[in-house]
Amino acid sequence: MARYGNFPETFTQYDNSKIVILPVPYDGTSTWGKGADKGPEALLDASHYLENYDIETNSEPYNLGIHVTSPVTESLSPDAMVAAVKTRVSELIRDSKMVAMIGGEHSVTIGSVQAHCEHYPNMSVIQLDAHGDLQEVYHDSKYNHGCVMARVKEVCPFVQVGIRSMDVAEEKNMSRERVFFAENIYDHDRWINKAVSLLSDNVYITIDLDVFELGSMMSTGTPEPGGLGWYQILHLLKKIVNKKNVVGFDIVELCPKEFYRAPDFLAAKLLYKILAYIYTKK
Repeated sequence: MARYGNFPETFTQYDNSKIVILPVPYDGTSTWGKGADKGPEALLDASHYLENYDIETNSEPYNLGIHVTSPVTESLSPDAMVAAVKTRVSELIRDSKMVAMIGGEHSVTIGSVQAHCEHYPNMSVIQLDAHGDLQEVYHDSKYNHGCVMARVKEVCPFVQVGIRSMDVAEEKNMSRERVFFAENIYDHDRWINKAVSLLSDNVYITIDLDVFELGSMMSTGTPEPGGLGWYQILHLLKKIVNKKNVVGFDIVELCPKEFYRAPDFLAAKLLYKILAYIYTKK
C-alpha cells in the first residue's frame, strides 16, 4: 500500500491515525493538459523525501498519524465518481478521521464537500484557485471540473481566493464581495483577515494547485499566468487553521511532468504544512 512520508510504521496504521489521505486519481473531464490522474501517485512519491520536522511550528506533524487509504477508482462517469467519493469520505468521517483528499482533477472535490456538509453544520468552503469553476454545465456535465463551485454553492457558502480566469457566464453565480481576485492581492497580505472573517466556524479547504504563481507550480492541467506565492498561501492557511475549525481539505490538479518534479514536492510539502498548523493548534 502507498504511504505518505517516511515515518515510523506505527504512525501510518489506520487505527493510530487521525489523518487519512484519500487518493482520487480521476481525470475524466479535464479540457487541456491530461495527467491529473497521476497526481496522487506523484505527490505520495515525493513525500518520501520530506523532512519529518517542521521548522516554522517546531513540530513533527506525523505524530497525528497519517494513513493512506485505498484510492477511489470509479471512472465510469463524473456523476458516479462524485457519488463514490461522497460515500468513502462519509465513511471516514463517521470513523472520526480527518480526510485529506488528493486528486485528480478538481471535480473530485464535489463529493467530499457534499459529505462534509452532511456531517458538519455551519460549514463553509474556501477555494484557492486560478479559475472561478462556477459553470452550471460544462462540456455537457454538471460535474465537470469547471462546475465545482457551482455544485458547492448548492450545499454551503464559500470564499474564493486567487481567481484570475473565468467565463462571463460565471458572473451570475459569483458573489464578488466573497472573491479575492489575484490581481488585487498578489503583492500584499492585507486581505487575509477579511477573507477568513467571511468563513463560518467549520471550514473545508480546497486547493487547486494552479492558484500558485507559475514559477513554482507549472505542473497543472490549466496553468494561468500570475498567481500567489508560497509564503502568502501559507500565511492564509495558518490564519484559517488558527481562527476556524478545519474539518477537511483537498489538494488537486497536480499534473506531474516526468523531468520536472519540484511541483510534486511542493504539493507534498503543502499537505504537511497544513497538518503542521493543525497539529500545533491541537
